[in-house]
Amino acid sequence: MSYLQFHVVFTIPALILMRAIQPRIMLSDRRKANISVGLIAVIAFIYTTPWDNFLVANNIWYYGTDRVIGIIGHVPYEEYAFFLIQTFITGLWTFWLLHRPTVSWFEGSSSQRARWLVSGVFLVAALAGYIMMDASATLYMGLIMAWAAPVLALQWIVGGHHLWKAKTLVLAAFVPPSIYLCIADAIAIWNGVWVISEATSTGLMVGVLPIEEILFFFVTNLLVVQGALLAAHQLQHSKLAGLRRAL
Repeated sequence: MSYLQFHVVFTIPALILMRAIQPRIMLSDRRKANISVGLIAVIAFIYTTPWDNFLVANNIWYYGTDRVIGIIGHVPYEEYAFFLIQTFITGLWTFWLLHRPTVSWFEGSSSQRARWLVSGVFLVAALAGYIMMDASATLYMGLIMAWAAPVLALQWIVGGHHLWKAKTLVLAAFVPPSIYLCIADAIAIWNGVWVISEATSTGLMVGVLPIEEILFFFVTNLLVVQGALLAAHQLQHSKLAGLRRAL
């Protein structure tokens, strides 16, 4: 299996499905939502590119040259596409859940205590990640935590009280695509599309899948979901403010 074939089998069909099931809501609302997911994809691309290039440059993960079309820097074209495709899959899935008319996702109360507690947990995770980077066996896990946890903390600092209110939606939005991509990742590793270095990982496995890869997909999808929900909240707030001004 090549990296391109991986996309054809696993990610592109999922992206097409997510686009096909989008709810029929007001065109202006759909356009704003698509723009929000697009902006999150751009931010994810910019933020992930130097980090992933560092991973490949240091052989933390690597690929066979016969499995990819070409590279920019150290990373295959198909990997750059993965940044965007994953973001759109998860973002559109979140958007679909958000507009389920039969589900009340925001019945809970917001909590400032939870906001600062969860923010603190992610900041501690970021610190732990930096410490773990000192040992080769925990380097990959440390890099994931040091890269993702500060942004997760920032999301909770900015809007954690809203995220807590929508915690059921957060779980429903980021867990299913994470599980799906972990399964796809395991198949890709089993077929030799890419390899996770044993020298810089803990060796803890779920089948053929290193625990670091599971962590990666769960935290990256959590980043997308929380970003999408915070953007959706801001759009709704702006819409309500516009209606109040009109009245």
